[in-house]
Amino acid sequence: MSVTDEQLADAGNRLGDELIRQERTIATAESCTGGWVAKVLTDRAGSSAYVEAGLVTYSNEAKIKLLGVTEKSLEEHGAVSEPVVREMVAGALAATGAGVAVAISGVAGPGGGSDDKPVGTVWFAWGTGPDDTVARVECFPGDRDEVRRQAVLYVLQGVTAFLGAA
Repeated sequence: MSVTDEQLADAGNRLGDELIRQERTIATAESCTGGWVAKVLTDRAGSSAYVEAGLVTYSNEAKIKLLGVTEKSLEEHGAVSEPVVREMVAGALAATGAGVAVAISGVAGPGGGSDDKPVGTVWFAWGTGPDDTVARVECFPGDRDEVRRQAVLYVLQGVTAFLGAA
């Protein structure tokens, strides 16, 4: 699936509109997308009304130091896992005071995949607190850029739907 810049901008604008409607701010904790979600959200003039912070925690050390991800979770499950993205959301909320946070960790490729986590595997989490966090995993086709674009679109749409149901 080829995701266009226009699709990303539209999804970012829809999420921004929902955040404004609910008077919430968002924080992003990104690994494989390298800040792309925050970039899409801040492309819009006036985004300071709803974007609190964007953290690119690419290394395990950054996940531990900046987001409070536990070494145990990383050792037992790996960075691309449900426990880690859940901890990333909790850490982003605690570190920033935002009303909602999103976390992404995946294998964008071209290397780094394994039998249980092939290239294209991306874990997502978003939520407003430990008792209100959703986690999902997807495996996207394509090259590194295509995997990352699909991941950004997926999370923007996912958070918008989550907030719309809130």
